[in-house]
Amino acid sequence: QGQLVESGGGLVQAGGSLRLSCVASGRTFSSDAMGWFRQAPGKEREFVAAITWCGTSTTYADSVRARFTISRDNAKNTVYLQMSNLKPEDTAAYYCAASRVFSTFGVHYDNWGQGTQVTVSS
Repeated sequence: QGQLVESGGGLVQAGGSLRLSCVASGRTFSSDAMGWFRQAPGKEREFVAAITWCGTSTTYADSVRARFTISRDNAKNTVYLQMSNLKPEDTAAYYCAASRVFSTFGVHYDNWGQGTQVTVSS
């Protein structure tokens, strides 16, 4: 089944930056598309960004486009989410997930991490 473990979350002021990491273990995810999702308290989980297995294609939610960058290093079994110009509305638990298809829909993802909390203060 494999395991995904996120890290890199924390408390940051508005306008600041964070880099999230998602390390895969137990099996290789190098042939999977990878995605980042987030969920704020009282809100539904929402798509943030996704990347194809080889890293040649990416897609982003409109709310984070031009501020966030997803990347991956298959040799390290790691996916990253570089977040810049953070806003208070970016506050959420961030989850990485793996999918056999390149998708923005959470239902297409069948491996999920436990999440890392990002809090942006104003």
